Amino acid sequence: MKPYFIKTPKLVKIIFNKWFWSFNKKEKTIYLTFDDGPTPEITDWTLNELNKFNAKATFFCIGKNVVNHPEIFKRLTENKHAIGNHTNNHLNGFKNSKKEYLTNFQKADTTLSHNSSNLFRPPYGKLTLKQARNIRKQDYKIIMWDVLSADFDQTITPKKCLENVVKNTKNGSIVVFHDSIKASTNLQYTLPKILEYYTAKGYSFKSIN
Repeated sequence: MKPYFIKTPKLVKIIFNKWFWSFNKKEKTIYLTFDDGPTPEITDWTLNELNKFNAKATFFCIGKNVVNHPEIFKRLTENKHAIGNHTNNHLNGFKNSKKEYLTNFQKADTTLSHNSSNLFRPPYGKLTLKQARNIRKQDYKIIMWDVLSADFDQTITPKKCLENVVKNTKNGSIVVFHDSIKASTNLQYTLPKILEYYTAKGYSFKSIN
Protein backbone atom coordinates (compact mmCIF):
# COMPACT_ATOMS: atom_id res chain seq x y z
CA MET A 1 0.00 0.00 0.00
CA LYS A 2 1.29 3.44 -0.98
CA PRO A 3 1.97 5.86 1.92
CA TYR A 4 -0.35 8.45 0.38
CA PHE A 5 -3.88 8.91 -0.93
CA ILE A 6 -4.47 9.78 -4.59
CA LYS A 7 -7.93 11.13 -3.75
CA THR A 8 -8.10 12.96 -0.44
CA PRO A 9 -10.67 11.23 1.80
CA LYS A 10 -13.77 13.24 2.70
CA LEU A 11 -13.14 12.68 6.41
CA VAL A 12 -9.76 14.39 6.17
CA LYS A 13 -11.38 17.40 4.49
CA ILE A 14 -14.02 17.56 7.23
CA ILE A 15 -11.50 17.37 10.08
CA PHE A 16 -9.18 19.97 8.57
CA ASN A 17 -11.96 22.15 7.22
CA LYS A 18 -10.06 25.43 7.59
CA TRP A 19 -7.63 24.28 4.93
CA PHE A 20 -8.50 24.38 1.23
CA TRP A 21 -8.87 21.03 -0.58
CA SER A 22 -11.03 22.00 -3.56
CA PHE A 23 -13.42 24.72 -4.66
CA ASN A 24 -17.12 24.71 -5.42
CA LYS A 25 -17.48 26.07 -8.92
CA LYS A 26 -20.51 26.20 -11.19
CA GLU A 27 -18.40 26.54 -14.31
CA LYS A 28 -16.06 23.74 -15.35
CA THR A 29 -12.80 24.65 -13.63
CA ILE A 30 -9.71 22.73 -12.57
CA TYR A 31 -6.88 24.10 -10.41
CA LEU A 32 -3.50 22.72 -11.42
CA THR A 33 -0.73 23.27 -8.90
CA PHE A 34 3.01 22.67 -9.17
CA ASP A 35 5.29 22.20 -6.17
CA ASP A 36 9.06 22.44 -5.57
CA GLY A 37 10.25 24.80 -8.33
CA PRO A 38 11.43 26.82 -9.95
CA THR A 39 13.62 24.20 -11.59
CA PRO A 40 15.78 24.74 -14.70
CA GLU A 41 14.25 23.28 -17.86
CA ILE A 42 11.35 21.58 -16.05
CA THR A 43 9.55 24.77 -15.01
CA ASP A 44 10.16 26.34 -18.42
CA TRP A 45 8.75 23.25 -20.12
CA THR A 46 5.71 23.35 -17.82
CA LEU A 47 5.07 27.00 -18.66
CA ASN A 48 5.29 26.28 -22.38
CA GLU A 49 2.71 23.50 -22.08
CA LEU A 50 0.33 25.66 -20.06
CA ASN A 51 0.64 28.48 -22.59
CA LYS A 52 -0.46 26.18 -25.41
CA PHE A 53 -3.87 25.93 -23.75
CA ASN A 54 -4.02 29.41 -22.23
CA ALA A 55 -4.05 27.64 -18.87
CA LYS A 56 -3.25 29.34 -15.57
CA ALA A 57 -1.86 27.48 -12.59
CA THR A 58 -0.46 27.99 -9.10
CA PHE A 59 3.22 27.38 -8.38
CA PHE A 60 4.23 26.65 -4.79
CA CYS A 61 7.86 27.72 -4.83
CA ILE A 62 10.73 26.80 -2.54
CA GLY A 63 12.43 30.00 -1.39
CA LYS A 64 16.00 28.88 -2.07
CA ASN A 65 15.04 27.81 -5.60
CA VAL A 66 13.62 31.28 -6.26
CA VAL A 67 16.91 32.83 -5.10
CA ASN A 68 18.93 30.40 -7.24
CA HIS A 69 16.79 30.76 -10.37
CA PRO A 70 15.38 34.30 -10.44
CA GLU A 71 15.02 34.35 -14.22
CA ILE A 72 12.67 31.36 -14.18
CA PHE A 73 10.71 32.82 -11.29
CA LYS A 74 10.36 36.08 -13.21
CA ARG A 75 8.84 34.16 -16.09
CA LEU A 76 6.27 32.62 -13.73
CA THR A 77 5.11 36.05 -12.63
CA GLU A 78 5.22 37.54 -16.12
CA ASN A 79 2.94 34.74 -17.31
CA LYS A 80 0.42 35.73 -14.60
CA HIS A 81 0.44 32.46 -12.70
CA ALA A 82 -0.27 32.50 -8.97
CA ILE A 83 2.64 32.04 -6.58
CA GLY A 84 2.58 30.22 -3.24
CA ASN A 85 5.01 29.67 -0.36
CA HIS A 86 6.41 26.14 -0.03
CA THR A 87 8.92 26.96 2.76
CA ASN A 88 12.51 27.95 2.10
CA ASN A 89 14.05 24.48 2.22
CA HIS A 90 11.15 22.04 1.69
CA LEU A 91 10.75 21.29 5.37
CA ASN A 92 8.64 18.49 6.82
CA GLY A 93 6.52 20.07 9.55
CA PHE A 94 6.39 16.83 11.52
CA LYS A 95 10.18 16.72 11.78
CA ASN A 96 10.81 20.35 12.74
CA SER A 97 9.85 22.41 15.76
CA LYS A 98 7.28 25.17 15.45
CA LYS A 99 10.03 27.79 15.74
CA GLU A 100 12.27 26.18 13.10
CA TYR A 101 9.38 25.67 10.72
CA LEU A 102 7.96 29.17 11.04
CA THR A 103 11.41 30.73 10.67
CA ASN A 104 11.89 28.79 7.44
CA PHE A 105 8.40 29.73 6.25
CA GLN A 106 9.12 33.38 7.03
CA LYS A 107 12.37 33.32 5.07
CA ALA A 108 10.48 32.14 2.00
CA ASP A 109 7.79 34.73 2.70
CA THR A 110 10.42 37.47 2.57
CA THR A 111 11.71 36.17 -0.75
CA LEU A 112 8.21 36.06 -2.22
CA SER A 113 6.85 39.20 -0.55
CA HIS A 114 6.89 41.40 -3.64
CA ASN A 115 4.28 39.06 -5.13
CA SER A 116 1.89 39.67 -2.22
CA SER A 117 1.27 35.93 -2.07
CA ASN A 118 -1.02 34.66 0.67
CA LEU A 119 -1.00 31.00 -0.36
CA PHE A 120 0.91 28.28 1.47
CA ARG A 121 1.32 24.58 0.88
CA PRO A 122 3.25 22.48 3.39
CA PRO A 123 5.84 20.17 1.80
CA TYR A 124 4.68 16.54 1.96
CA GLY A 125 1.33 17.93 3.16
CA LYS A 126 2.73 17.70 6.68
CA LEU A 127 2.49 20.40 9.33
CA THR A 128 1.31 20.49 12.92
CA LEU A 129 -1.81 22.29 14.08
CA LYS A 130 0.31 24.85 15.93
CA GLN A 131 2.36 25.55 12.81
CA ALA A 132 -0.81 25.84 10.76
CA ARG A 133 -2.46 28.15 13.29
CA ASN A 134 0.49 30.55 13.22
CA ILE A 135 0.62 30.60 9.44
CA ARG A 136 -3.10 31.27 9.18
CA LYS A 137 -2.72 34.14 11.68
CA GLN A 138 -0.48 35.78 9.08
CA ASP A 139 -3.45 35.84 6.70
CA TYR A 140 -2.18 32.90 4.68
CA LYS A 141 -4.52 30.34 3.13
CA ILE A 142 -3.33 26.76 3.55
CA ILE A 143 -3.84 25.11 0.17
CA MET A 144 -3.92 21.32 0.17
CA TRP A 145 -5.37 19.17 -2.63
CA ASP A 146 -8.19 17.00 -3.85
CA VAL A 147 -6.08 14.89 -6.23
CA LEU A 148 -2.44 13.84 -5.96
CA SER A 149 -0.97 12.87 -9.32
CA ALA A 150 1.92 11.04 -7.59
CA ASP A 151 4.24 12.18 -10.38
CA PHE A 152 7.04 12.20 -7.80
CA ASP A 153 6.71 8.43 -7.31
CA GLN A 154 9.33 6.85 -9.54
CA THR A 155 7.87 3.37 -8.94
CA ILE A 156 4.73 4.16 -10.96
CA THR A 157 4.47 4.37 -14.73
CA PRO A 158 3.59 7.57 -16.59
CA LYS A 159 0.33 5.91 -17.64
CA LYS A 160 -0.53 5.25 -13.99
CA CYS A 161 0.17 8.90 -13.19
CA LEU A 162 -2.24 9.94 -15.93
CA GLU A 163 -4.83 7.48 -14.64
CA ASN A 164 -4.51 8.91 -11.12
CA VAL A 165 -5.59 12.31 -12.38
CA VAL A 166 -8.25 11.33 -14.91
CA LYS A 167 -10.05 8.90 -12.57
CA ASN A 168 -10.23 11.32 -9.65
CA THR A 169 -10.42 14.88 -10.93
CA LYS A 170 -13.77 16.63 -11.00
CA ASN A 171 -15.06 20.18 -11.24
CA GLY A 172 -13.26 22.37 -8.70
CA SER A 173 -10.47 19.87 -7.97
CA ILE A 174 -7.07 21.08 -6.83
CA VAL A 175 -4.54 18.77 -8.53
CA VAL A 176 -0.90 18.41 -7.47
CA PHE A 177 2.04 18.08 -9.83
CA HIS A 178 5.73 18.83 -9.24
CA ASP A 179 7.98 20.88 -11.51
CA SER A 180 11.02 18.96 -10.29
CA ILE A 181 13.62 16.70 -11.86
CA LYS A 182 12.41 13.73 -9.84
CA ALA A 183 8.87 14.06 -11.21
CA SER A 184 9.80 15.10 -14.74
CA THR A 185 9.27 11.76 -16.53
CA ASN A 186 5.72 11.35 -15.22
CA LEU A 187 4.95 15.06 -15.51
CA GLN A 188 6.06 15.36 -19.11
CA TYR A 189 3.91 12.41 -20.12
CA THR A 190 0.84 13.37 -18.11
CA LEU A 191 0.47 17.15 -18.24
CA PRO A 192 -0.01 17.58 -22.03
CA LYS A 193 -2.63 14.82 -22.03
CA ILE A 194 -4.46 16.33 -19.05
CA LEU A 195 -4.55 19.75 -20.69
CA GLU A 196 -5.84 18.32 -23.96
CA TYR A 197 -8.35 15.94 -22.35
CA TYR A 198 -10.06 18.45 -20.08
CA THR A 199 -9.95 21.30 -22.58
CA ALA A 200 -11.84 19.08 -25.03
CA LYS A 201 -14.45 18.52 -22.31
CA GLY A 202 -14.97 22.25 -21.88
CA TYR A 203 -12.92 22.82 -18.72
CA SER A 204 -10.73 25.83 -18.06
CA PHE A 205 -7.60 25.88 -15.88
CA LYS A 206 -7.35 28.68 -13.37
CA SER A 207 -4.93 29.85 -10.69
CA ILE A 208 -5.85 30.05 -7.03
CA ASN A 209 -6.27 33.48 -5.48
